[in-house]
Amino acid sequence: MSVIQQSITDKLAAALRPQHLEVVNESHMHSVPANSETHFKLVIVADVFSTKRKVARQQSVYHLLAEELAGPVHALAMHTYSPQEWQDRTAPAPASPNCLGGSKKDQG
Repeated sequence: MSVIQQSITDKLAAALRPQHLEVVNESHMHSVPANSETHFKLVIVADVFSTKRKVARQQSVYHLLAEELAGPVHALAMHTYSPQEWQDRTAPAPASPNCLGGSKKDQG
């Protein structure tokens, strides 16, 4: 596991005590150098989310990962669930969209 991926995993595990946690480095799907740690997908199932709306859940994750987001991490795809929501799902967490490539300056 990469350094940033491990840091994200450790922080989320300690603060949220999730029943299920996936931290997937999706940087390879984007226009970044090889071995980058810039794009991550998070799937988090935690009791603490049972009383929070989706925006509040995401805000809490942003707060926990403020250091990473201020530095190397460019994007997070977040899927946050209460244990009941996770159990009620009939499909896995949504897949991240494909990167369109390049940057805005390259396109115009």
